[in-house]
Amino acid sequence: MVHVPDRRIRIGETDDADPPAMGQRGRASSCHLAPDVRSVETFWISTGLVALAEIGDKTQLLALVLAAKYRRPVPIILGILVATLLNHAAAAAMGYLVAQWLTGRAFQTAVGVAFVVMAAWALVPDKADDGPGESLGRYGVFFATLVAFFLVEIGDKTQIATSLLAARFDNIMLVTGGTTLGMMLANVPAVFLGQAVLRVVPLAYVRIGAAVLFAIIGIWILAATYSVF
Repeated sequence: MVHVPDRRIRIGETDDADPPAMGQRGRASSCHLAPDVRSVETFWISTGLVALAEIGDKTQLLALVLAAKYRRPVPIILGILVATLLNHAAAAAMGYLVAQWLTGRAFQTAVGVAFVVMAAWALVPDKADDGPGESLGRYGVFFATLVAFFLVEIGDKTQIATSLLAARFDNIMLVTGGTTLGMMLANVPAVFLGQAVLRVVPLAYVRIGAAVLFAIIGIWILAATYSVF
């Protein structure tokens, strides 16, 4: 009599052929979701951080000066947009390249400490400089704004924050897009509403909020680097 193996699946048992495939599909799905979540996080953290840091910054005060001087919001806003894209793309690329060259605990520590330093810097008030608007007025409102914003933004805390964010999140396009949106969210109302914007929320509170956000990110990076949590 020929013995036929019992191929029935009993309760509590599984067929060995199917689960691995299902497991692979599950892992593949999670792998597809993770980059999307990280992209959203990168973009909106960049947007929120720079939007807060820009309020009361010298570039926002420059936007107020140009708006009061020329009273033409559209070319001023376009000049701010182009200048910010050019400046922050260069800053993000710099941060990204530095992150590729320097890796390991020492670099992550430097980035974390830099964010904490930025937190202290965010508390320092800025003053507007009327020079760029005056000297570049003959080139037109758009070019006056573009050149003035590009020059004034060099070495500014929002530019440095862009470099640090690109080094942290390893993504030039999303960081540049996020920080540019943050700049526009802070500066477009300033162009349209002028000095009234600065009366809505006390600058001291805004600076404190930006400083806290910078400090949280810096501490978060340091804690992750040294496995504190």
